[in-house]
Amino acid sequence: MKMPELPEIINLSEQMNQELQHTIIKDIYVMQEKCINMPAADFIKLLSNKRVEQVSSRGKWIITRLDHGVGLFLNLGMGGNVILHENDHDLPSKYQLRIDMHDKRVLTISFWWFGYIHCVDKGDWGSHKGIAKLGPTPIRDPEFTQVHFINLLQGRKGSVKNYLLNQNNIAGIGNVYVQDILFRAKIHPDRKLQTLSEAEKFLLYRSIIETLEGAVKLGGLAYEKDLYNQPGRFKDFLVGYREDLPCPICKTLIQKIKSGSTASYICPACQGLDTNGANV
Repeated sequence: MKMPELPEIINLSEQMNQELQHTIIKDIYVMQEKCINMPAADFIKLLSNKRVEQVSSRGKWIITRLDHGVGLFLNLGMGGNVILHENDHDLPSKYQLRIDMHDKRVLTISFWWFGYIHCVDKGDWGSHKGIAKLGPTPIRDPEFTQVHFINLLQGRKGSVKNYLLNQNNIAGIGNVYVQDILFRAKIHPDRKLQTLSEAEKFLLYRSIIETLEGAVKLGGLAYEKDLYNQPGRFKDFLVGYREDLPCPICKTLIQKIKSGSTASYICPACQGLDTNGANV
């Protein structure tokens, strides 16, 4: 089941900022109240007639800053889409929220599962439970430097993959992009953090940057949609979702394994693991 990750969220937020900055919200239609964080009447009142000042992202959250200190926080969960329509014709048959702008354009927000559309008033931004504890965001957060990343790993235990997927450590990486991140770094997903050398930590940092930057440049995954309802162009994984196909480096067949509660795709030769949790 598809779930937008950092490249898709960055792409969407930058498109939304370009298209919606300085526009004014006219009408809001809440189709599924359980997805918002307050009664629909309060939600609509807080957003109505607000001007969009800036759209940005943090991890898997799209953050829209409106005037008067109001914010709209959006997490697309599974199967999420944000689509901009030039008018109210040919809208999707199902969506959770519709926002009509004063310029007659329409924004629809939909998702299959686990999506959140939260409105916050001034003073509540820092305490929002969805973003308050998020770690730095790779490739867009100036804090996420090589030195900072290596410092984050100091004294940490557990597997490398579980660490990368924990949004409180690093925000935005999910089970899709982590596959090629680990392969580029030649690290098994179950590798223990405390066994990593300084050189391996540096390589892991570079793998994160290169994998995510490459996906952003291609507009995200081919099975995700952007603001204009167009698919991304990223579809050529190195090992991710390529079970029983040859490794692009050594031609060993790629394996699908269970790592923690998630599936992983690895090259058993390039990402070998010994009984002590270190690379072979």
